[in-house]
Amino acid sequence: MAETPKGVTAGKLAINVQKRFTRAQEKVLQKLGKAEETRDAAFEEMVANFNKQMTEGTKLQKDLKTYLIAVKTMHDASRRLQDCLADMYEPEWFGKEEIDSLAEDTDTLWLDYHQNISDTSLVSMDTYLTQFPDIKARIAKRDRKMVDFDSARHHFTSLQKGKKKDEAKIAKAEEELGRAQRIFEELNVELQDELPALWDNRVGVYVNTFQGLAGQQEKFHKEMSKLSQNLNDIMTKLEEQRELNEEANHSESASSAPKSAVTNGSDGELPPGFLYKVKAIHDYAATDGDELELKMGDVVLVLAFDSPDEQDDGWLLGVKEPHWVQNKDISAKGVFPENFTQKV
Repeated sequence: MAETPKGVTAGKLAINVQKRFTRAQEKVLQKLGKAEETRDAAFEEMVANFNKQMTEGTKLQKDLKTYLIAVKTMHDASRRLQDCLADMYEPEWFGKEEIDSLAEDTDTLWLDYHQNISDTSLVSMDTYLTQFPDIKARIAKRDRKMVDFDSARHHFTSLQKGKKKDEAKIAKAEEELGRAQRIFEELNVELQDELPALWDNRVGVYVNTFQGLAGQQEKFHKEMSKLSQNLNDIMTKLEEQRELNEEANHSESASSAPKSAVTNGSDGELPPGFLYKVKAIHDYAATDGDELELKMGDVVLVLAFDSPDEQDDGWLLGVKEPHWVQNKDISAKGVFPENFTQKV
């Protein structure tokens, strides 16, 4: 035997069963044309709009979630690709630190993009859709109360038209009719105010959702474009480094070549203390007044230090070849890191 739900007495259960039976009976009579049915074409149009609006909103919410899943999938693929590049990138190659930093920045950008879409567009849609279940339930309740109102009116009319009038029953039926009408009209008026407002509100919701999405997409692609350009620049310089290394490997003027065999395009005239030539394979920004700033491809004439004690390990002294060729002085000489250059 089925148990009665907690909080529901046998009396209440019986009343509910009776209500359902009375409503079903009234609907049958209405379909047979034996009872008058309350119809409101304007309200029915509102309900049709409501159902359409709820269906469209639910689909948009679903598609936004699908889009976020795709963003997460692209993020995972991007992370694996960046990790692969960072793992295979050899320490001595140009821009190793920049490559590692680029991988971190790309990962952060994807994370922010996913989170921002979720916090703006998806949350906006979720909030928008939370109001539909309550309104849908009240529409269903309004429909039930409308049937109760029709049934009470039908019962009252039947008693009035009866051959034997029972005034007590008629008075009670009239009272029940008034109560049913008040309950129905109260729900009806509320929904007639709410449904058009909700229908008009959909435009603002869609605007906010897609403006937010478009804004995040624009920001993401702008930042991703910068990172892509940085990666392209690093790859370009890596290729230049490879070409310089190839030239150095095929050059006859190796580090063991005698000084007399090295020329600089200045009719063989060399600066005092000249040792050999080098070519910059990385940019170097000078951080002190006695340092020489380098750009990739610069040719530098390496000079001997006045005193061996002045030379720090890993550092060379020199003057850029164009300056020497043009001015024939070494006043612009400076020190620079040896591992930023390649002998030529």
